[in-house]
Amino acid sequence: MAKAHQRDYYEVLGVARTAAVEEIKAAYRKAALKWHPDRNPANKTEAEMKFRESTEAYSVLSDPQKRQVYDTYGHAGLSGAGGGVDFSGTIFQDFHDIFGDFFGFEDLFSGGRRGGRSRSQRGSDLRYDMTLAFEEAAAGVNTKIKIPRQEFCGACNGTGAKAGTGVVACQTCGGRGQLAYQQGFFTITRTCPACQGAGQIIKERCAECRGQGRIEREKTIELRIPPGVDTRTRLRVQGEGEAGPNGGPSGDLYVVLEVKDHSFFERRGADLYCTIPISLAQATLGVELQVPGLGAEEKLKIPEGTQSGAVFRLRGKGLADPHGGGKGDLYYHVRVLTPTKLTREQRKLIEQLGASLHVDNKPAERGSSLFDKVKDIFG
Repeated sequence: MAKAHQRDYYEVLGVARTAAVEEIKAAYRKAALKWHPDRNPANKTEAEMKFRESTEAYSVLSDPQKRQVYDTYGHAGLSGAGGGVDFSGTIFQDFHDIFGDFFGFEDLFSGGRRGGRSRSQRGSDLRYDMTLAFEEAAAGVNTKIKIPRQEFCGACNGTGAKAGTGVVACQTCGGRGQLAYQQGFFTITRTCPACQGAGQIIKERCAECRGQGRIEREKTIELRIPPGVDTRTRLRVQGEGEAGPNGGPSGDLYVVLEVKDHSFFERRGADLYCTIPISLAQATLGVELQVPGLGAEEKLKIPEGTQSGAVFRLRGKGLADPHGGGKGDLYYHVRVLTPTKLTREQRKLIEQLGASLHVDNKPAERGSSLFDKVKDIFG
């Protein structure tokens, strides 16, 4: 629902509805300089309201999508479409792009919250690259890895301070984490260089971690690699990254996999493909073969009259889907081998067979790839 008595954004900035982005930016700069509370100490309440109103207008009119919605539907359109003004994120960046580090802009829109930031921070995420044999990826594997990482220092309880001393408020900034300087009618806020914005400093450093609150150690981690993983699969191990500074939570460990190619199986998703050579006699008369599969041999029945290029499918004999989608299929592409060296007797038999068979030697239709053939046959 639109705010009551909300002024037109173009009127707020004093620009025409056809104004270009640069005109809108210039108008906003002028309004912000005029209405910033630091320049209006006698009437800060009204100035802050005008300043917020100008910033709200700029945040909409400088965004092409929001501006289009506003031009079409007005304030109600922004509210209804979830396109209201957000005084966090990009608008702060836009402001700093225009004015630099003046004003303490973020404090103005966050209720004037001051003080040093929390010393504790989340630890860094770690990446571990692992190479698996094709068979390991197909079956899944339990393994162990060793990673060097920053771990929580038990001697100082992660504070970085010598036991019994703790931390004290930074004298430079009075515990606020920031230093404010008055420059004319501007107030410039800077991060305190003494405490790096924490508002606190260590009185005496821990001898074990030298005041860092963390120590580098090698950690052995047990991993369960699920069956069916593929190259670029990323496994997340929560909380096994580096410990956070100053007692903060640990990051995560990401294990990125690379799976080696198989010597004759070709993978596509959870399906497997391979080529099986057969003789002219086997293709003509039919045969039952023992063919390689995943972990065990499979029986493949070749019916009589099989043509070179035929594809046979064994359902559910492919790879497992690591996301729980069942198993893929195993496809065998049959290639009839033509003998290149014949004995005199073999040649005579082939000649006799050839005399009794007739083939119309017309051009065949253009062929397709193995995957296309499979799609045509089983799709």
